[in-house]
Amino acid sequence: MTLTFEIEAHDPHSRARAGRITTAHGVIETPVFMPVGTRGSIKSLTPDEVRDHGAQIILGNTYHLYLQPGHELIARMGGLHRFMGWEGPILTDSGGFQVFSLVYGGIADEIKGRRPTQQVQPGMVRVTDDAVIFKSYIDGSTHVFTPERSIEIQKGIGADIILCFDELPPFHAGYDYTARSLERTHAWERRCLIFHQETRMGELPFVPPNPDQALFGIVHGGVFPDLRRASAEYLRELSFDGLCIGGSLGGDKEQMRAVVDMTVPHLPDHLPRHLLGIGDVDDLIECVARGIDMFDCVSPTRLGRHGTALVRDMSTPSAERRWRLNVANAAFRDDQEPLDSWCDCYTCRRYSRAYIHHLFRAQELLGIRLVSLHNVAFLLKLMRDIRQSIREGRFAQLRAEWLGE
Repeated sequence: MTLTFEIEAHDPHSRARAGRITTAHGVIETPVFMPVGTRGSIKSLTPDEVRDHGAQIILGNTYHLYLQPGHELIARMGGLHRFMGWEGPILTDSGGFQVFSLVYGGIADEIKGRRPTQQVQPGMVRVTDDAVIFKSYIDGSTHVFTPERSIEIQKGIGADIILCFDELPPFHAGYDYTARSLERTHAWERRCLIFHQETRMGELPFVPPNPDQALFGIVHGGVFPDLRRASAEYLRELSFDGLCIGGSLGGDKEQMRAVVDMTVPHLPDHLPRHLLGIGDVDDLIECVARGIDMFDCVSPTRLGRHGTALVRDMSTPSAERRWRLNVANAAFRDDQEPLDSWCDCYTCRRYSRAYIHHLFRAQELLGIRLVSLHNVAFLLKLMRDIRQSIREGRFAQLRAEWLGE
């Protein structure tokens, strides 16, 4: 079966909408947040734990899965669903983000306001109009990603939703380079679509584990309204199953939201919209209000590994710290409360802040698991509440309650 998308409710005060995406591996209620399983694993968590806490779809990373264990092995194992024991829908990115991060550094770090998580490595990547040639971070071997190769790899992985291969110039690239990059990306996306359509029935060096894959295009154009509009108008004329907003989203949260505002009005209403790499509490709420249906981000488990728990605390004025609690803080040594009384996850039902504080101070791995599970469950519960509020006509109230407006 092919992907279908049905809009079931609109918020009268914003662009927020609630709907259903149907895939070969199940239905996804939107707006939705998808936990990231970069290498076929949501770090420290089992698929059952994530599913039982409300995950409908997860993301796998093409670049990492290609390098290890390899897409052909995954295909022989019956696809990523069977390989990792996840029965629900999966989305894979194209691998472009990781490849170009080797050129420019961690692009997402611009908007997050944090130090780069990846360092620029000269000589690791060479970009042409036809392909990207890069060296493996595992063994230094040379690899080539063309648009066709990216789609072939994703067909071997077998995700339900796959993405076009794209170039990701950084925020500081400027207008002229961003415009040239946009032309290259559009050419690559058209090639991805043609190859995807031509190989639906096979003609690959392996048996595709999932013949019912949907392909999403990606709107680029940096922070420039005319480029974003041109990209949206170009891609909406092609037969994609959905559209993502990608590329550089600006230098801070406000600029990211401005990019969404300048892009969404030019996207077709009947296709799902995915904002790539965004997962902070305020960003989820604000971008749902701007008409986004799908989100992904590694932040819940990344924060969990560093002892930061998401909490519903609107008292802190700083948006970066507003919903975050450092469990290693000495103030929690005798705290009998759960991480968050609003959350109903396994961690919050069973354990106190004092116990989790002890686990991190003692460097016990269980601490990482419990906080990671809580963070994933926290965002999944938030998205359930958002969906319900849209359907019940009270999204504006939820938005005001969470954001203190």
